[in-house]
Amino acid sequence: MPSLGADMDAGTLTEWLKHPGDAIKRGDVIAVVETQKGAIEIEAFEEGVLDRPLVELGTKVPVGTPLAFIRTAGAPAPSPVPSEIKLPETPATKPVAPPIAVSVAPPAIGRRVSPAARKIAAEHGLSLEGLKGTGPGGAIISTDLPQAARAAEPRAAKKPGIDLGEMRKAIAAAMARSKREIPHYYLSHPIDLTTAQQWLADINAGREPPERILLAALLSKAVALALHAFPEMNGFYQDGAFRPSRPIHLGTAIAIRGGGLVAPAIRDADTLTLDGLMAALRDLVARTRAGRLRSSELFDPTITVSSLGERGVERLYGVIYPPQVAIIGFGTPAPLPRVVDGKVEPRLMMTATLAADHRVSDGHRGALFLLEIERRLQQPDTL
Repeated sequence: MPSLGADMDAGTLTEWLKHPGDAIKRGDVIAVVETQKGAIEIEAFEEGVLDRPLVELGTKVPVGTPLAFIRTAGAPAPSPVPSEIKLPETPATKPVAPPIAVSVAPPAIGRRVSPAARKIAAEHGLSLEGLKGTGPGGAIISTDLPQAARAAEPRAAKKPGIDLGEMRKAIAAAMARSKREIPHYYLSHPIDLTTAQQWLADINAGREPPERILLAALLSKAVALALHAFPEMNGFYQDGAFRPSRPIHLGTAIAIRGGGLVAPAIRDADTLTLDGLMAALRDLVARTRAGRLRSSELFDPTITVSSLGERGVERLYGVIYPPQVAIIGFGTPAPLPRVVDGKVEPRLMMTATLAADHRVSDGHRGALFLLEIERRLQQPDTL
């Protein structure tokens, strides 16, 4: 069970997407876990074959608990699963033995049935006799049920939604930790977006709406490229020291309808084209609001970017998400009078802000970082 946030201590396994004997490549999604942030897709970080799961659906287990054996090519099968697996104890979850490794009374039909499948069958009056189970040890899981029943399955049963109350608790814990442990300093700087906005209008003139590049992509790319000159803003403060990150994975703050906020990563944002970055943004927003994110997208961000878009607020001062060391904020662009070549004229202005960790950088470097972002935005054709 991976840690998907600074204050996550446990998660509930809700779906296996791979079965015993399936080949697994690095990056494959193998399971879905319900956390305070919603349903998160768990990726594999090793290649091999799924030997067997150790945790059954519906089980809540602490971070660090083994979920399954993955056997690498040529490796012998692991020893039999012990009758009880000791799970690490956490304040929120007492140790329990995964059901797959515990002797339990079989269901009336003499077959193992996952909690999700049993619930759906009960709700729709289905008989489980004669069904072929594709789950661990031949267990019947939700995907083995007739398609009509699965189509009628309540959303909460088929794909867990986001519990906004739990999300607010997670956000509160992370932000309280941030303000308690991180000595923030704050800077703001006005940026003239007139040139960038005109460049965008020219680029998008011949494009259909789904293909257009939005200002958010320019802002993200400018931050990513500026980080090349300011590596102290990109990385993590852990174990009393700063650990810079060579890759630039931009955490992108996304508001969830009804409340709540997550900031999943756009990986290697500095290497993407503007079209590629725009496509990644659209995909990330769609999957976030559908409550379907991948585990790496939550623990990979090396810095966070938050933009208010058209919300009408001039500036925002973010709170650093630990163990990151900086967050960039962009207010709403608005036309304002500016002096250009000795004349007052309307210009499209936006305020950029920086909240950074004073243990790693200082105001002088922070100011230069904001100026570098501005310089990049004044040359949109180079992004």
